[in-house]
Amino acid sequence: MNTHDLFVKTPPVKLFFTAALPGAASMLASSLYQLIDGVFVGRILGETAFAALNLAMPFVVINFALADLIGVGSSVPISISLGEKKERDANNIFTCACIMIVAAGIAVGAALFALAPLLIRLMGADGEFAELAVMYMRVYALCSPVSTIVFAVDNYLRICGKIRGSMFLNIFMAGLSALLEFLFLFVFRWGIWAAALATCLGMMICAVIAFVPFFAGRLRLSFCRPHFSRKLIIRMISCGCPSFLSNIAGRITSIIMNIFLVRLGSQTAVSVYGILMYIDGIVQSIMYGMCDSLQPAVGYNWGAREYKRVRAIEGCCFGASGIVSLLAAAVIYLFPMQTAELFMGSGGDTLMAMAETAVRVFAATYIARWFPFASQSYMLAIEKPVPASVISAAISLVFPVAFIAVLWPLGLTGLWLNLAASSFAASVLSAVIMARTTARR
Repeated sequence: MNTHDLFVKTPPVKLFFTAALPGAASMLASSLYQLIDGVFVGRILGETAFAALNLAMPFVVINFALADLIGVGSSVPISISLGEKKERDANNIFTCACIMIVAAGIAVGAALFALAPLLIRLMGADGEFAELAVMYMRVYALCSPVSTIVFAVDNYLRICGKIRGSMFLNIFMAGLSALLEFLFLFVFRWGIWAAALATCLGMMICAVIAFVPFFAGRLRLSFCRPHFSRKLIIRMISCGCPSFLSNIAGRITSIIMNIFLVRLGSQTAVSVYGILMYIDGIVQSIMYGMCDSLQPAVGYNWGAREYKRVRAIEGCCFGASGIVSLLAAAVIYLFPMQTAELFMGSGGDTLMAMAETAVRVFAATYIARWFPFASQSYMLAIEKPVPASVISAAISLVFPVAFIAVLWPLGLTGLWLNLAASSFAASVLSAVIMARTTARR
């Protein structure tokens, strides 16, 4: 089925199952690998390595954030241009974006490699804890010129209607990375640097595979002689800002949280917070996979002025996100110890008691988390970056930092409550923004 028939003629519910479910499956595969990554490091290398991984992870995500800014920021105008039958503009945006992602990977990777010891030291870590975190971060920094583009090409495949191809590529990447990590850590007995290398190798191999049909000219998007312009760059950056702000703001929040966690509960509290972030990674990946997979269809129909169809597609997105989020809240609340033991095995009494409390409190996050997430995705898909950026910054940085101050008297419990409180506040903000946008439409 060609792109036009898929995005315009397929009934919305069928489109959801055709596009969103494979997208959710591919993101779930990726998040499950991240979970396996944490399990391998925690069980094979120990608690110090697991804590070091989670201390370094915010900087690793920042390393990918600029590439994601360009990748997501280019996907929206590409979809709209294709809906408007402007094939040449779509190909130019695609080509320029790929060049910019590689250049950004070189620049950001070099900066993170050089600054890694200073950044980890500023977090309050020292000794082996700090050394392992620096080692982990530097491997990602070295590989970033090639590895960072893998998430952008995933979007481009979906825009070209290769939804199942995108899904299989993500599943293959997760499986390959997990296999490499098992060999490196369990068989070869290498250190934490090998865990990072396994992930990067999986990404780089899959990035090369994904670009083969584009270079061969077998897809609707193709490379052309790039024509950069100030207007084009501003358009990509503005459309990518919500995702970028979410990544950057979320990592800044994690860095701030880790600083307080190190002081309130040492590396044990950092490990527990890492467990919560792995849980969040799984749930958020499923919702992201569904909403992100529908963005090309929403953007295409928005460009074609099929507004009624846009609303129907988004209804599926909001409904499915709500179901996933509420189910996650129930499961997490009912099985806190099993979740913690998955990462740390039979950890010490102090760690396990802290983890049980944290996981149960954290479960409340998903009662409301779905609404701002789906709202932000919708705003981004129809090329309204300002309200999408407001929602993104609010849930990722503004509300979490504000609630650190508000909930500080509760100690560690206040930190565990932070994301739940932020999600409820962001839901109210999102409802206001959605109501105003709908009224104007």
